[in-house]
Amino acid sequence: MRTLVLNAGYEPLAVVSFKRALVLVMNDKATVIEHVEAEPVWGARRTYERPAVIILTRYVRVPGARSIPVTRRGVLRRDASRCGYCGKSAATIDHVLPRSRGGADTWENLIACCLRCNNVKGDRTPQEMGWELRISPSAPRGGQWTVRGAERADPRWEPYLELAA
Repeated sequence: MRTLVLNAGYEPLAVVSFKRALVLVMNDKATVIEHVEAEPVWGARRTYERPAVIILTRYVRVPGARSIPVTRRGVLRRDASRCGYCGKSAATIDHVLPRSRGGADTWENLIACCLRCNNVKGDRTPQEMGWELRISPSAPRGGQWTVRGAERADPRWEPYLELAA
């Protein structure tokens, strides 16, 4: 079981284990907003509902710009595992401007690519090949990207994740 943790201002912070969420609730650091319809947990002094979404009782300051690190997995996720050139299923990533020509490992320069297109393109740019990008690569935005662990979201979390988008 996993639990969505909200800041005191209803901003999604993270997804934690059920046990960690219960400890926060037992220590009065959080309150249960949504719970799972299951057997309650018995504590020494009282019973607790099984939390699906909790909110912290005190506001936690989050560093300003949460930049999302560039990863192969992230690029494939952003592009829905579809090739940016032909639209088929993608298993690799490609530098739009090749690294040998100064292309960086940035969200704007990386695109999901199928193995065939990646091998054919090689060390050239899409313009040199006469190809057009099917999407415009950019850094991802939205609540599910900034909240670690929200990829496999519980349906009860969606209203809270939409607030962060």
